[in-house]
Amino acid sequence: MNAAAPPSDRDVWRIAAPMILSSVSVPLLGMVDTGVMGHLESPVYLGAVAVGSMIFSFLYMGMNFLRMGTTGITAQYFGARKADGLRVALGQAIVVAFAIALVMIVLQWPISQTAVSLVGASMNVEEHALQYFSIRIWSAPATLANMVLIGWFIGLQNARIPLLIFLTVNITNIVLDLVFVLLLGMKVDGVALASVIAEYSGFALGLCFAARALRQHGGQWVHSKFVNWREYAVFFAVNGNLFIRTMVLIFTIAFITAQGARMGEVILAANAILLNLQYLTAFALDGIAHAAEALVGKAIGEKQRESVQVAVRLSLKWSLIFAAGMTLLYWLGGPVLIAALTDIPDIREAAIRYLPWMILSPLVSVWSFLYDGVYIGATRSREMRNIMLFSVFMVFFPAWYLLQGYGNDGLWLAFLLFMASRGIGMHIGYRRTLLPSI
Repeated sequence: MNAAAPPSDRDVWRIAAPMILSSVSVPLLGMVDTGVMGHLESPVYLGAVAVGSMIFSFLYMGMNFLRMGTTGITAQYFGARKADGLRVALGQAIVVAFAIALVMIVLQWPISQTAVSLVGASMNVEEHALQYFSIRIWSAPATLANMVLIGWFIGLQNARIPLLIFLTVNITNIVLDLVFVLLLGMKVDGVALASVIAEYSGFALGLCFAARALRQHGGQWVHSKFVNWREYAVFFAVNGNLFIRTMVLIFTIAFITAQGARMGEVILAANAILLNLQYLTAFALDGIAHAAEALVGKAIGEKQRESVQVAVRLSLKWSLIFAAGMTLLYWLGGPVLIAALTDIPDIREAAIRYLPWMILSPLVSVWSFLYDGVYIGATRSREMRNIMLFSVFMVFFPAWYLLQGYGNDGLWLAFLLFMASRGIGMHIGYRRTLLPSI
């Protein structure tokens, strides 16, 4: 069998461009949810949707291993041309997604009660947030399955289908928001119901494309791979570590928010704006990281070490270009972005005061985003977990403790050191362990 040609810039952008467009559609939906609720007669409805959406964001962010792990496993099976393996990667992940969704639905009462009590909203907001939760929780099977389908198609080097799934979910959600709330007079129940219908619409579309892809690749369903839990060893080995890694990252972001709150409402709000700029950076760089996942996984499945190196080199080049662009954007346009996010003078002034940390962040963060993609493609989740744990507990927290005297500047410096530690750690692991093992 002839060796596959090394990846090219075109291969990177064939995956990265649709994923970047997919990411852009996500905040658009949040803006529409905010807009339709913000024009109702009471701010309670907007607050309730904000609280409910935050709860689901936390739940689903923790489940993102379903997307990441599926991409790496699928890409390696695809590179090795194992058609049966492609079915195992999809089927096992869907089974686990449905199992997790069932647990969420069964435990919806304690989950929702605990979550809203931790938020500490007013009784009116809490009542409507619980109503929102009780409806939207029924979208969990479709939402988690969509994560799997998106990861599976990226592993197949196909980012067009994930884009179509994202667009179907978000456009359907936006249209139904407008119909249910503005035309039918529904409130938070309309926004929640729109989300449920939208997720199942995306799931139905994804299943149709998955059935077509399976027919093209051939292979057989092996019943024992799905009913015997011992057959899930590879799945849980990869995804268990990704889950721990993700939860530690969520904890770190939550800690930054909590420390900002201790410094007062103005710093809390300013830090929330800066974190939104950090998320914008992540949206831009994650698209290229997705390309790295797919290309590296495929090359490892083909046992082509040179192709792995080329994929990493190309992905790094474009990641650095994007990171430099984000730094330039924040340097020249940061105050304008902040002004668009708040018109409260004290908060705007504080956010601009700490903006230099966000100007530096893309150039520091780019390495960890890129290598996340490389390690996911290589299914090296144990190393990802260990580097994350080291960076949080041996770098971030000691740095924060030593820099407390510098206030919010110390907090943001500790965050940048944390991101730098992740990038450096994964670069060393890539050179010393990952590459030599191929």
